[in-house]
Amino acid sequence: MTLHPGSASTAGTAADGGTVDVNADVGESFGRWRLGDDEALLPHLTSANVACGFHAGDPLTLRRTCERAMALRVVVGAQVGYRDLAGFGRRFVDVPPEELAADVLYQLGALDAIARAAGGRVAYVKPHGALYHAVSSHPTQAAAVVEAVRAFGRLPVLGLAGSAFLDLVAEAGLEAVGEGFADRAYLPDGGLVPRSAPGAVLTDPEAVAAQALSLARSGEVRSLCVHGDSPGAPALAAAVRTALHDADIPVAPFTPREV
Repeated sequence: MTLHPGSASTAGTAADGGTVDVNADVGESFGRWRLGDDEALLPHLTSANVACGFHAGDPLTLRRTCERAMALRVVVGAQVGYRDLAGFGRRFVDVPPEELAADVLYQLGALDAIARAAGGRVAYVKPHGALYHAVSSHPTQAAAVVEAVRAFGRLPVLGLAGSAFLDLVAEAGLEAVGEGFADRAYLPDGGLVPRSAPGAVLTDPEAVAAQALSLARSGEVRSLCVHGDSPGAPALAAAVRTALHDADIPVAPFTPREV
């Protein structure tokens, strides 16, 4: 596993004495369709990437998720995605930049209203699924996401460590936060193994914990992600927290709960 070098995402990592954040995607159930075990997962997190209703999550689920996160003092971030409930936001959509910027802004506003009702607010942004990968290879879509964030309120942006997207985020004057995936296999060039390939998702707690430590020590990663829909996600997150504690790597959110 090798990450791309990149100046935008290196500040404050465990390698230079900083803290490491532990995040996961939550709030992704929809109506009677249940996904993940947020109740068991949230206590192990310092930041929660909450769905915004476009790729997953209904309003009541999002409200309950924000309330639970606030009660645990877990920072809430908006996980914005394509308007693709059927595909869970994991299919690329060739959205015109102006429309994509409006979609992202809409999602930010909706989740922030719910978070404020729970006593907090949205503190950062993370693209989801296919959009997460698209912003590193489609400059117009990346620019649209950045435009929406700046229009909303200049929040920190979480993205793949070393990616061109984070360089664009930093150039726009936003805080770029490098992320690594504890439960995903990496390609030699620093990208993620496609989910369709064997072994793309790591499910063994020991392997996930070992990868988390490697990422935390890389000098590029400020936040470690465990996917909420990964098999046994709460146990994986717990293993990551234990490994970081045993390695004397302090865990804390990368941005304050109130910004």
